Amino acid sequence: MTAPKFKQMKQAYGFDDVAIVPGDITVNPEQTDVSLQLGNITLDIPIVASAMDGVTDVNFAILMSKLGGLAVLHLEGVQTRYDNPAEVLNEIANSPNEKVTALMQKIYSAPIKENLIGERIRAIKKAGAVCAATVMPTNTKKYAQLIVEAGADLLFVQSTVTTTRHVSKSYEGLVFSKLVKSVPIPVVVGNCVSYSACLDLMKEGVSGVLVGVGPGAACTSREVLGVGVPQITATIDCAAARNTYLKDTGRYVPIITDGGFKKGGDVCKAIAAGADGVMLGSTFAQAIESPGHGYHWGMSTPNPVLPRGTRIKVGTSVPLQQILFGPTSVTNGTQNFVGAIRTAMGFCGASTIREMHNAEMVIAPSITTEGKSWQLSGPNTRA
Repeated sequence: MTAPKFKQMKQAYGFDDVAIVPGDITVNPEQTDVSLQLGNITLDIPIVASAMDGVTDVNFAILMSKLGGLAVLHLEGVQTRYDNPAEVLNEIANSPNEKVTALMQKIYSAPIKENLIGERIRAIKKAGAVCAATVMPTNTKKYAQLIVEAGADLLFVQSTVTTTRHVSKSYEGLVFSKLVKSVPIPVVVGNCVSYSACLDLMKEGVSGVLVGVGPGAACTSREVLGVGVPQITATIDCAAARNTYLKDTGRYVPIITDGGFKKGGDVCKAIAAGADGVMLGSTFAQAIESPGHGYHWGMSTPNPVLPRGTRIKVGTSVPLQQILFGPTSVTNGTQNFVGAIRTAMGFCGASTIREMHNAEMVIAPSITTEGKSWQLSGPNTRA
């Protein structure tokens, strides 16, 4: 007797499950174009720093912009709740593990000061930097015009899971098509992991979509809720939606894979899987210039009812410029991310990010362990 097919599951893959196949031709890495276009904003490198309080403050956003990337300022975090956020960040960093979540729930219960939204944005713009700011869908309609008037260049709207169809008690929730028409700056929305959700968001007229639910180093949504899709599969599915939308409309909407990265190889795999850019959090929390004092936590960590994140200690390593461009002082792929992207593109014969999307990939769970016994165990532990 044949069993009924209630749920037919497909295999999903993360960064460690796949590998990129080198191309039949190669390109000089220095001749590759790794730029990322978001609406009318062009970034020299396809790397975005996440809107986490332990990663991005005003100074970090300015530095990231000067280096060719983008850092997103969290407008519902400590930067807009406190006149001197550095003191609050120091308090979070010095809190013992058993007390830090309760402390953050208290800290983030302070009201948002609308005057600080404008002050933080203007401080970034005054330095000549590109300013990107993020808010949750709940507060987007409330703060969107204020963000625009302060001079922000991009508006990010982020939540753990974002869809265009949402059931709630409110008369009318956030309608992205109306938002896009009401603000004169590019709107980037996230997060999603499926073909259909990504396609729906693109149909709303957004300028970019963030891909990833729960992969971040400080995120516990997958443990708390059991929700998420490994990043390679999520990226491939959302890239397919982007390609469908391009074919139907002629408009190209970039996708940014958000979270789960440990090393340069992961970033290269995300791009080969179809990403136009990547968003990094814990990697940048380790930079000397980051405001978290060697700690990193996600937006949902201080949730007053159901925290879906945790504070993690990432330590402080090297300057941001070294993380992005080297020269690297380690061999584990955690520095010179841009160099890794350019070199991988060169090996695959890709001159642009979009050409890199055509690179062949294989399912290869042994890619990081094959022949690496000395690296995995260390020479001093072998008999």
